[in-house]
Amino acid sequence: MLFTGKGGVGKTSAAAATAARCAAMGYRTVILSTDAAHSLADSFDIPLAPYPKKIAPNLWGQEVDIFHEIREHWGTIQGYLMALMAWRGLDEIMAEEISILPGMEELSSLLLITHYHDGGDYDVIIVDCAPTGETLRLLSFPEVARWWLEKVFPVQRKAYKLLRPMVKPFSDIPLPGDDVFGSVEKLFVQLDRMHTLLADTTMSSVRLVLNPERMVIKEAQRTYTYLNLYGYSTDAIICNRLIPDEVSDSYFALWKDIQSKHYHLIEECFSPLPILKIPLFNQEVLGGKMLEQMADAMFGSDDPTRMYFTGQSQTIQRQGDDFVLSVPLPFVCKDDIELVRSGDELIARIGNQKRNLILPRALIGLETKQAKLDDQVLRVVFGGNGDR
Repeated sequence: MLFTGKGGVGKTSAAAATAARCAAMGYRTVILSTDAAHSLADSFDIPLAPYPKKIAPNLWGQEVDIFHEIREHWGTIQGYLMALMAWRGLDEIMAEEISILPGMEELSSLLLITHYHDGGDYDVIIVDCAPTGETLRLLSFPEVARWWLEKVFPVQRKAYKLLRPMVKPFSDIPLPGDDVFGSVEKLFVQLDRMHTLLADTTMSSVRLVLNPERMVIKEAQRTYTYLNLYGYSTDAIICNRLIPDEVSDSYFALWKDIQSKHYHLIEECFSPLPILKIPLFNQEVLGGKMLEQMADAMFGSDDPTRMYFTGQSQTIQRQGDDFVLSVPLPFVCKDDIELVRSGDELIARIGNQKRNLILPRALIGLETKQAKLDDQVLRVVFGGNGDR
C-alpha cells in the first residue's frame, strides 16, 4: 500500500496507523518512508534506522538512508559520476555530493518494495511516499526507463565501445565501461519489476490522503488522474482532520460549513472510490495509543489490507491521432448527461449528481471532439487543436 498526498495532510500518520493495525491483526508488516524529510519515527515516537527496525510484534519500520542505498543500488554508477566530476576539477567531497542525483533516495526506497516482496519476510509492505509531485515523477519513471532501455541504451552501449579506444590516446576523460552499463541495465530491470508489482491490482494499491480544503482536493484530483494514466490502482481516499459533529463552539461553525461543502466536492471528484474518514483529534497523533485511535476511525473493525475498490474509474487511451477518456457510468441514460469543460477540468452532470475530472496535460490543449455513452461507459474523444 502506497500512501501519498499533498505535504502536511497527514499521510505519514495515516500510513503509520494502517501499519499498526495490520500488525495488530497478525500480518507481518514493514513500513518505510520515501520522503526525504522523514517523519515516520516521529509518528511512532521512537527512533528508526536505515534498515527494518522492530517497533512492535509483527511490525517493523525503516527510514531510508540515501548513502546506504546508493552504495547498494548506485555504487558503480556513482563511482563513474564522481570520476567524471573529479576530472573536471571538483574536489572529492563536492564530487560525492553532486553525484547524488535528484530522486535517487526516493527511487532506492521504491526498489526496496521489490526486495521485500521477493524476500517473503513480510505479508504487508506499506510505503509512506513523498508529497504527490515527487511521487508521481517516481512512479512515471519506469515507463520512461523501459523505453530508454529498449530503444536508446543498446545504441549508446555500442557507441561507447567503439569510441573508447579512439578517445583514450588523446584524452584522459573517463568513459563509462561495461560495468557502468551493466549497473544501469540492472537498475532499470529492477524498476520495471517494481512497476509490474505496483500495477498489479490484485496485490498493490495507492491510498490518497487529503484534507477537506479546496487546494488540497485539486492536487489530489490531479494525482488521481495521473495514477490512472500510469496504470496504478487507487482503492480508497482518506479524508483527514474532519471537525467532529460534537464540536459546537461557534468559532468552528463556519469551518464546519466549509468542510461540509468540500466533503461533498470530494464525493463528486472521486466517486465511486470509498472515503475513509478521520476526525480532527484533540491532540497530536503521536505514539501507539493515538495511532490506534486513528486506525479505529479509518477502519473500524475492517481489515485494512482488503481492496476497497478494484479497477480504475477512468482510463485514457490513444486512438490514432486522438485520445479517448473512458469513464464507467453504470445505470445512466445518455439523456441524463451534460458535459462542461473549463480549462483542465471536465465536469459531467448526471441528473442531480456531478463528476469532476482533472485532465492530464496532454489533453488540455486539445479540442473535445465527441462524447458518447456506450455500454454504460462515457467516452470523450480529444483531438486537433484548440480548447473548447
